[in-house]
Amino acid sequence: MNSLSATQQSVLDALQRLLEVVAQLRSPDGGCPWDLAQTPQTLMPYVIEEAYEVVDALQTGNQAAIAEELGDLLLQIVLQTQIAKEHQDFTLEDVAEGITTKLIRRHPHVFGDVQVDSAAEVNQNWEQIKATEKGETPEQAKLLSRKLARYNRSAPPLVAAMKISQKAAAAGFEWENIEGVWSKFTEELGEFQEALTTNNKTHQQEELGDLLFTIINLARWYDLDPSVALQGTNRRFVQRLELMEKFTPRPLTEYDLEELESLWQQAKIQLKRES
Repeated sequence: MNSLSATQQSVLDALQRLLEVVAQLRSPDGGCPWDLAQTPQTLMPYVIEEAYEVVDALQTGNQAAIAEELGDLLLQIVLQTQIAKEHQDFTLEDVAEGITTKLIRRHPHVFGDVQVDSAAEVNQNWEQIKATEKGETPEQAKLLSRKLARYNRSAPPLVAAMKISQKAAAAGFEWENIEGVWSKFTEELGEFQEALTTNNKTHQQEELGDLLFTIINLARWYDLDPSVALQGTNRRFVQRLELMEKFTPRPLTEYDLEELESLWQQAKIQLKRES
């Protein structure tokens, strides 16, 4: 067996230390009450939250922040596997072996004798192998509804909606021109406004969803990313509030709406100057 390099050993030592710390946090003998109270279900929001924070750090390009946020995400993986290990379900080793085996199986052009000439061929082989793993027939794997259902299960709503929109358009479910999309937007906006006059919350949610989906289709036609757009709006909103709080000696709750609007405009102007 080949001996590990110093770098490899250092990585394994660091990972082992993390496993030991998490195990201690989960120990009934002197562990942390908060960590002991957690279940796979209570930790789910943190998995999503940390994944988004990784993306946010990647967008900033701040390498220290990226490393920190990746560590927070890694913690969630280790916590989940520690809880599973305690219930004798699976271990981190099982998770690592599983993904390693999957990567080898899905890359026969690297670890086998399959020849490919493009990234498109790689993707095609990947999808075929994945369908076989799931026990799908080639005909089932090609069904558009199955592909779109996977997006709805595995991606955040905005991302899933964009992917569903793209795949549906590629299959022919598409407007002839952008005017058709704008017409659909006007139609859905009217239906949403009409739904708001009723007391049927389910119907209101449905019409809101239809309106949002149409907006995402507009974004697709204009080659815009709705997730990036909304993240930017959220970030700017928080930045403006932060500036407003710097401008004032009192909490914002102590100002009336007219004063808040004035502070908002000041913050907006300053941020524009800085950018």
